[in-house]
Amino acid sequence: MEKEILALHETLETHEILNFKTVCLLRSKFMQGICFNNELKRLMEKDVQQSIKDINELLPFYKQSQLLQ
Repeated sequence: MEKEILALHETLETHEILNFKTVCLLRSKFMQGICFNNELKRLMEKDVQQSIKDINELLPFYKQSQLLQ
């Protein structure tokens, strides 16, 4: 059975999504430290957890990139 490899445009799209989710994660984590509203902190923590989950789901696809072969 042949291993599936992403096309270059799929690799680019995956890379862009990973970058976006990483920026979201870093921004929410940073903002939690300077935010004083507890409800807003909870929403940002929820965003952090969702971003981590999303990144972990995308990584296997990114590892199928032609660039990593």
